[in-house]
Amino acid sequence: MGCNCLNQTSIGGTAIDITLLEPCLEKYADTEGSLIPILQKAQELYGWLPTDLLAYIAERTGVKPAKVMGVVTFYTQFRTKPSGKHLILLCQGTACHVNGSAEIEEAIRGHLGVGEGEITGDGLFTYSNVACLGCCSLAPAMLIGEKTYGNLTKVSAVKILKEIAAKEAAQ
Repeated sequence: MGCNCLNQTSIGGTAIDITLLEPCLEKYADTEGSLIPILQKAQELYGWLPTDLLAYIAERTGVKPAKVMGVVTFYTQFRTKPSGKHLILLCQGTACHVNGSAEIEEAIRGHLGVGEGEITGDGLFTYSNVACLGCCSLAPAMLIGEKTYGNLTKVSAVKILKEIAAKEAAQ
Protein backbone atom coordinates (compact mmCIF):
# COMPACT_ATOMS: atom_id res chain seq x y z
CA MET A 1 0.00 0.00 0.00
CA GLY A 2 2.05 2.90 -1.25
CA CYS A 3 1.23 6.47 -0.37
CA ASN A 4 0.54 8.87 -3.22
CA CYS A 5 0.12 11.88 -0.98
CA LEU A 6 3.59 12.97 0.05
CA ASN A 7 3.48 16.11 -2.08
CA GLN A 8 -0.25 16.40 -2.61
CA THR A 9 -2.92 18.49 -0.97
CA SER A 10 -5.65 16.20 -2.24
CA ILE A 11 -6.19 12.88 -0.52
CA GLY A 12 -9.04 10.60 -1.45
CA GLY A 13 -10.46 13.33 -3.69
CA THR A 14 -10.59 15.76 -0.76
CA ALA A 15 -8.26 18.74 -0.57
CA ILE A 16 -6.30 18.69 2.68
CA ASP A 17 -3.09 20.26 3.87
CA ILE A 18 -0.94 17.33 4.95
CA THR A 19 1.55 19.69 6.58
CA LEU A 20 -0.97 20.30 9.37
CA LEU A 21 -0.34 16.78 10.64
CA GLU A 22 3.47 17.04 10.52
CA PRO A 23 3.95 18.52 14.03
CA CYS A 24 2.01 15.59 15.50
CA LEU A 25 3.96 13.06 13.44
CA GLU A 26 7.23 14.64 14.52
CA LYS A 27 6.16 14.74 18.17
CA TYR A 28 5.34 11.02 18.20
CA ALA A 29 7.93 9.88 15.61
CA ASP A 30 9.87 7.65 17.98
CA THR A 31 7.17 6.94 20.55
CA GLU A 32 5.92 3.37 20.50
CA GLY A 33 2.17 3.06 20.97
CA SER A 34 1.45 6.54 19.60
CA LEU A 35 -0.74 5.48 16.68
CA ILE A 36 -4.05 6.32 18.38
CA PRO A 37 -3.06 9.92 19.29
CA ILE A 38 -1.82 10.43 15.73
CA LEU A 39 -5.07 9.11 14.27
CA GLN A 40 -7.10 11.23 16.69
CA LYS A 41 -5.20 14.35 15.65
CA ALA A 42 -5.58 13.50 11.95
CA GLN A 43 -9.32 13.06 12.34
CA GLU A 44 -9.55 16.29 14.35
CA LEU A 45 -7.75 18.13 11.54
CA TYR A 46 -9.46 16.59 8.53
CA GLY A 47 -12.79 15.35 9.91
CA TRP A 48 -12.22 11.79 8.72
CA LEU A 49 -9.44 9.38 7.76
CA PRO A 50 -9.15 8.75 4.00
CA THR A 51 -7.26 5.62 2.92
CA ASP A 52 -4.43 7.63 1.35
CA LEU A 53 -3.97 9.52 4.61
CA LEU A 54 -3.80 6.24 6.52
CA ALA A 55 -1.13 5.04 4.08
CA TYR A 56 0.81 8.26 4.67
CA ILE A 57 0.57 7.80 8.45
CA ALA A 58 1.76 4.20 8.07
CA GLU A 59 4.77 5.32 6.02
CA ARG A 60 5.69 8.15 8.39
CA THR A 61 5.36 6.04 11.53
CA GLY A 62 6.75 2.76 10.21
CA VAL A 63 3.58 0.97 11.32
CA LYS A 64 2.30 -1.61 8.85
CA PRO A 65 -0.70 -0.33 6.85
CA ALA A 66 -2.75 -3.37 7.94
CA LYS A 67 -2.18 -2.48 11.59
CA VAL A 68 -3.17 1.15 10.99
CA MET A 69 -6.37 0.03 9.26
CA GLY A 70 -7.01 -2.51 12.00
CA VAL A 71 -6.88 0.19 14.67
CA VAL A 72 -9.10 2.52 12.65
CA THR A 73 -11.74 -0.13 12.00
CA PHE A 74 -11.66 -1.47 15.57
CA TYR A 75 -12.41 1.80 17.35
CA THR A 76 -15.76 3.45 16.65
CA GLN A 77 -14.31 6.91 17.26
CA PHE A 78 -12.56 6.79 13.88
CA ARG A 79 -14.35 7.54 10.61
CA THR A 80 -13.21 6.40 7.17
CA LYS A 81 -15.93 8.39 5.40
CA PRO A 82 -16.72 12.09 5.56
CA SER A 83 -19.44 13.03 8.01
CA GLY A 84 -21.76 15.94 8.54
CA LYS A 85 -20.91 18.82 10.82
CA HIS A 86 -22.76 17.10 13.69
CA LEU A 87 -22.31 13.35 14.16
CA ILE A 88 -25.29 11.75 15.88
CA LEU A 89 -24.50 8.52 17.72
CA LEU A 90 -27.63 6.74 18.95
CA CYS A 91 -27.02 4.06 21.55
CA GLN A 92 -28.47 0.64 20.75
CA GLY A 93 -27.20 -1.09 23.88
CA THR A 94 -29.49 -3.27 25.97
CA ALA A 95 -30.73 -0.52 28.32
CA CYS A 96 -31.38 1.87 25.43
CA HIS A 97 -32.99 -0.85 23.34
CA VAL A 98 -35.47 -1.88 26.04
CA ASN A 99 -36.28 1.80 26.63
CA GLY A 100 -37.22 2.53 23.01
CA SER A 101 -34.10 3.31 20.97
CA ALA A 102 -35.66 1.64 17.90
CA GLU A 103 -38.54 4.14 17.87
CA ILE A 104 -36.13 7.01 18.44
CA GLU A 105 -33.99 5.81 15.54
CA GLU A 106 -37.07 5.73 13.32
CA ALA A 107 -38.01 9.29 14.36
CA ILE A 108 -34.49 10.67 13.84
CA ARG A 109 -33.97 9.00 10.48
CA GLY A 110 -37.43 10.00 9.36
CA HIS A 111 -36.85 13.61 10.37
CA LEU A 112 -33.42 13.78 8.72
CA GLY A 113 -34.27 11.62 5.72
CA VAL A 114 -31.07 9.58 6.00
CA GLY A 115 -30.02 6.00 6.55
CA GLU A 116 -27.27 4.60 8.73
CA GLY A 117 -23.99 6.44 8.14
CA GLU A 118 -25.49 8.92 5.68
CA ILE A 119 -25.05 12.69 5.62
CA THR A 120 -28.04 15.01 5.35
CA GLY A 121 -28.31 16.98 2.11
CA ASP A 122 -27.30 20.18 3.86
CA GLY A 123 -24.18 18.51 5.31
CA LEU A 124 -25.32 19.27 8.83
CA PHE A 125 -25.86 15.78 10.30
CA THR A 126 -24.59 12.23 9.97
CA TYR A 127 -26.58 9.52 11.72
CA SER A 128 -25.01 6.36 13.18
CA ASN A 129 -25.97 3.65 15.63
CA VAL A 130 -23.45 2.55 18.26
CA ALA A 131 -23.41 -0.53 20.46
CA CYS A 132 -23.05 1.39 23.72
CA LEU A 133 -22.38 4.93 24.93
CA GLY A 134 -21.76 3.80 28.50
CA CYS A 135 -24.50 5.90 30.07
CA CYS A 136 -27.16 3.30 30.76
CA SER A 137 -28.78 5.35 33.53
CA LEU A 138 -29.76 7.88 30.84
CA ALA A 139 -31.29 5.29 28.49
CA PRO A 140 -32.23 5.83 25.79
CA ALA A 141 -29.34 8.14 24.94
CA MET A 142 -27.51 9.73 22.05
CA LEU A 143 -24.30 11.65 21.66
CA ILE A 144 -23.98 14.63 19.33
CA GLY A 145 -20.47 16.00 19.26
CA GLU A 146 -19.35 16.16 22.88
CA LYS A 147 -22.85 16.39 24.37
CA THR A 148 -24.86 13.45 25.68
CA TYR A 149 -28.64 13.58 25.58
CA GLY A 150 -30.54 11.13 27.76
CA ASN A 151 -34.02 9.93 28.65
CA LEU A 152 -34.99 10.53 25.05
CA THR A 153 -38.37 10.21 23.46
CA LYS A 154 -39.18 10.43 19.76
CA VAL A 155 -40.36 14.00 20.29
CA SER A 156 -37.40 15.15 22.39
CA ALA A 157 -34.85 13.64 19.99
CA VAL A 158 -36.33 15.46 17.00
CA LYS A 159 -36.65 18.66 19.04
CA ILE A 160 -32.90 18.52 19.82
CA LEU A 161 -32.08 18.16 16.13
CA LYS A 162 -34.35 21.07 15.23
CA GLU A 163 -32.67 23.25 17.87
CA ILE A 164 -29.21 22.43 16.54
CA ALA A 165 -30.33 23.15 12.97
CA ALA A 166 -31.89 26.45 14.04
CA LYS A 167 -28.66 27.51 15.78
CA GLU A 168 -26.69 26.66 12.64
CA ALA A 169 -29.10 28.65 10.46
CA ALA A 170 -28.79 31.68 12.76
CA GLN A 171 -24.99 31.75 12.42
